[in-house]
Amino acid sequence: IDSEGHAANFVETEQIVHYKGSKASFVQTRGSIPFFWSQRPNLKYKPKPQISKSVNHMDGFQRHFDSQIISYGKQMIVNLVNQKGSELPLEQTFAKMVNSMANGMVRYIAFDFHKECSRMRWDRLQILLDQLAEQQDEFRVVPYVDSKLFCYVVSRSPGPRLVL
Repeated sequence: IDSEGHAANFVETEQIVHYKGSKASFVQTRGSIPFFWSQRPNLKYKPKPQISKSVNHMDGFQRHFDSQIISYGKQMIVNLVNQKGSELPLEQTFAKMVNSMANGMVRYIAFDFHKECSRMRWDRLQILLDQLAEQQDEFRVVPYVDSKLFCYVVSRSPGPRLVL
């Protein structure tokens, strides 16, 4: 992140579904965890993340989410980093910063993707989907099913967006 709140590796993706004359849009954003941290290159497959101790993380963090809220509305953060090992401090710091922000427009869910879905156990994603289902109505997401198509149809009206 920089001091203006721009996260590294930030990407916006929009999926547009057009089906039987109806259109829907699903927007998600993703990026690096929005505080000051780094991974120094070395000969290891996955260098240990280092959280900077010499800067105020909250200023850039707050700017990041203020910008996200202005652009997209209510935020649902889904943090997929490991909740053990070298990534644990990243997850703990992220959760602490979201909680200290105390902004009702930002919600946080941590899901240890590698632990839950290891050995190709993709069915374990249902745990995350169940957690997200509680907020689903706020994001105007409605499951639509027919014999040939299953998708999530998102309301065309402006409103909250899901952030992964």
